[in-house]
Amino acid sequence: MELIQIVGVIFALFALSRVVLQLKRRSISFNEGLFWIFVWGFVVIFLVFPEFFGYVAEVLGVGRGVDALIYISIVVLFYLIYRLYAKINNLERQITHIVREIAIRDRYEPKKRD
Repeated sequence: MELIQIVGVIFALFALSRVVLQLKRRSISFNEGLFWIFVWGFVVIFLVFPEFFGYVAEVLGVGRGVDALIYISIVVLFYLIYRLYAKINNLERQITHIVREIAIRDRYEPKKRD
């Protein structure tokens, strides 16, 4: 095992422990935790068994395992960007609704001036 693999596995296990800790504290949802456990577990598998991506590349019809990893990573990143976009859009709608509610309430209940 190469040094980069050892360092990578240690980092991935550390990140995995952070995910488990966040799940215990309930600072992330179960689905989010499951997703990140899958991602970091996949990183560990790739680092320990790099020939696995040779097989994945063969199944996908890609030349090399690293190419398959890059393609899969790009797809996952686009998905995560989409999720962030959807969440931000939802938060903007909620903020707009709250601001409108406050504006309507303050219109009918003006602030008392001293």
